[in-house]
Amino acid sequence: MDILALDLGTSSVRGLVLDADAVPRPGALARRRVHLVTGDDGSGTLDGQAYLACLVECLDELAAGGHLRDVDLVATSAQWHSVLPLAPDGTPSGPVLTWLDTRPEPPAGATGPADPADFHRRTGTWWHRCYWSVRLPWLRERVDRCARFTGLADYALGTLLDEAPMSISLASGTGLLDLRRMDWDPEACELAGVRPDQLLPLAPDGWHGRLNAAYARRWPQLAGARWAAPVGDGAAANVGSGCVDPTRAAVTVGTSAAVRMIQAVPAGAEPPPLPEQLWRYRVDHNHVVTGAAYSSGGNLFAWAARELRLPEGSELEAALDRVAGSVRANPRFGGDRPPGVAPAGSGELRGLSFGTTAVDILAGLMGGLCRLVADDLTLLEAGIGEPMEVVLGGGALTASPWWRGAFLDVLAPRRVCWQRNPEIGATGAALVALGRVAEADEIAGIGRTGEAASHA
Repeated sequence: MDILALDLGTSSVRGLVLDADAVPRPGALARRRVHLVTGDDGSGTLDGQAYLACLVECLDELAAGGHLRDVDLVATSAQWHSVLPLAPDGTPSGPVLTWLDTRPEPPAGATGPADPADFHRRTGTWWHRCYWSVRLPWLRERVDRCARFTGLADYALGTLLDEAPMSISLASGTGLLDLRRMDWDPEACELAGVRPDQLLPLAPDGWHGRLNAAYARRWPQLAGARWAAPVGDGAAANVGSGCVDPTRAAVTVGTSAAVRMIQAVPAGAEPPPLPEQLWRYRVDHNHVVTGAAYSSGGNLFAWAARELRLPEGSELEAALDRVAGSVRANPRFGGDRPPGVAPAGSGELRGLSFGTTAVDILAGLMGGLCRLVADDLTLLEAGIGEPMEVVLGGGALTASPWWRGAFLDVLAPRRVCWQRNPEIGATGAALVALGRVAEADEIAGIGRTGEAASHA
């Protein structure tokens, strides 16, 4: 049995084929970049129909290459928090708001949850611009012909499949889900201005979908394949990094960055206490993921490389090794992720002199993100009562040994490992779909894959 793993990210759409142990098949990868539109006003949007077209192109490419012949299961890692307004005919009536969009704000005169602490305990979130409790009222005032709202992954899979309820994992990222009851939270829905019956139904544990007739004709190799409920990208990355219990935290740097841990919490059980500065979402019906996320990550590196005209490859790494570390930076170029409310454009540089180089500035930016992660890892550890092992992963860290070393320095004396697998999200989604979360750290290619080397 092969597994088709889809990674519906912010900067790209990828499809790859894995074997039964979630190990990628050589050459069975299709990728399309997507165009994220950002602006000085804090906007961060995608075109839903163009995004769907990229996904279809990836599947066409894999089918043409003969890679889908033995696929029995389809797993999906998908971006959390996105929201897409739909017209009465089901077509997009506006762009997709991604996690990066900082424009939404509560309606004038709105007061938020009656008990913010209890709201945070129930939903794992806050009344914040990142979540649908604030996003839906804000969008409703700005979009014509809006009949309902959906997430980006739900729109894509709803087009391809005969039915596509919202997964518990993606529902938790809306901020409208009661994490213990695993049903829509009445107060959160009231804040969002929707009734629970106006939202997508929630996928039950073990749900599987099938391609609809039109797409089954297009990809007959997938006509009999089972499509598992999607997993939020952060949760999938943790599983793909082998970080599936409180002894180990994942630090992932892709387009953005995050630090997270997973705990086993089955349906109906009360989750552990949640620090007020951290969020909590669902991995699936049996696990929760707790952590902090940042709007800056690989996008920060890409901005610096473009605007500062940095050297590349080994030349850049050698220059970083010579940096004295005099530049200090606030890396919040894209503003804060929840619960912070700093707007886009909050980045800062300090300690500049006439001797400061472009590489000094890059090192300051990257080091600034390392320190944010270290502070929030300390919050995670406070709830556990002991230091955690850390696994670094994600494309941005794969590209920069110096950045891995910078994390190793700031996270000392913890043990820090590097997960070399560049497809941790797709791999993690496959393991969730297989029901193998608990053994993720024991499967080939997962877990202690190598020590991160210090640059000191």
